[in-house]
Amino acid sequence: MSEKVLDLTVDNFDETIATGTVLVDFWAPWCGPCKMQTPILEKVAEAVEGKAVITKVNVDENAPLAAKFGVRSIPTLILFKDGEKVQDFIGVQQEAALVEALS
Repeated sequence: MSEKVLDLTVDNFDETIATGTVLVDFWAPWCGPCKMQTPILEKVAEAVEGKAVITKVNVDENAPLAAKFGVRSIPTLILFKDGEKVQDFIGVQQEAALVEALS
């Protein structure tokens, strides 16, 4: 995984989403569509560098976070602005749509 896409856990989640624009990808290593989403997220991270933060949460290792946000299918991407959830994306998302949402 790219160093431009941050791994979040229960320990650093709240602090990371508290300020600015943060896109969180809820995923799992065994999920085929999640594997398709990762390279797209790496491109998005480069496109929005300095404007937004792109992150990933492994739902197997951080089940309480998935439950807190009602994640029922993966990949689910949630856009946060200053700690507030503003938009959900269910399923694999294309680069252009994500860059637009983050701009």
